[in-house]
Amino acid sequence: MTTAFIADLHLSPARPDITAAFSDFCQQQRHTLDELYILGDLFDAWLGDDDPSDFAGQIKSQLRALSDAGVALYFMPGNRDFMLGERFAADVGLTLLPDETVINLNGERTLLMHGDTLCTDDTDYLRYRAIIQHPISKFILRHLPLALRMRIARKLRAGSASKRPNLTPQRLRQMDVQHPAVISVMQKHNVQRLIHGHTHRAAIHSFCVNGKQAERVVLGDWYDAQRVLNTRGYAGIYTK
Repeated sequence: MTTAFIADLHLSPARPDITAAFSDFCQQQRHTLDELYILGDLFDAWLGDDDPSDFAGQIKSQLRALSDAGVALYFMPGNRDFMLGERFAADVGLTLLPDETVINLNGERTLLMHGDTLCTDDTDYLRYRAIIQHPISKFILRHLPLALRMRIARKLRAGSASKRPNLTPQRLRQMDVQHPAVISVMQKHNVQRLIHGHTHRAAIHSFCVNGKQAERVVLGDWYDAQRVLNTRGYAGIYTK
């Protein structure tokens, strides 16, 4: 069985190059994969399953084609697409997963996460996350007019993009995953392997948990990985 893990595609109408690369990926993997896990931030912003745009329909049709070909699809929301829900899942034939999901991967218990909650030094972000992803906030967002939600998404994207060039080394370290949080969550779920995205810092980290060899697989920026045609290992797509 071939299982693949991807994250942080950040699909957006503003980036047709990434959308085209994703279409190619879906066509190429249709008869190759048995399972595909998307560990968050499939979209650069997704604020409701009622999006009627051609862009949304295009992504849905690509995922549906994978599902119809027999690929089991799983999706774990990220910080950019936490509003993706049951309606979308039903449309494309995928299974929604909560953050901190443990699966059996080739006989080994493996913890899957988006990864943002591991950035425990980024207290401002974690406070914002707790507010914006609270069930009450999601209920309010879901019932706002779609046009207003789209304006909110554009504003959030613009704010994020404007801050990126000015990030200091200290701020970048603060935004990264913290090792004590990794150890804690792996002990909590009694696992020796963790796979996550969010940081775009592709790597496989080896260390010990409870005296046993363990690894943390960080999925890299999916699009950059596609551009260099690195489709195995940990840069953009991790396969087992």
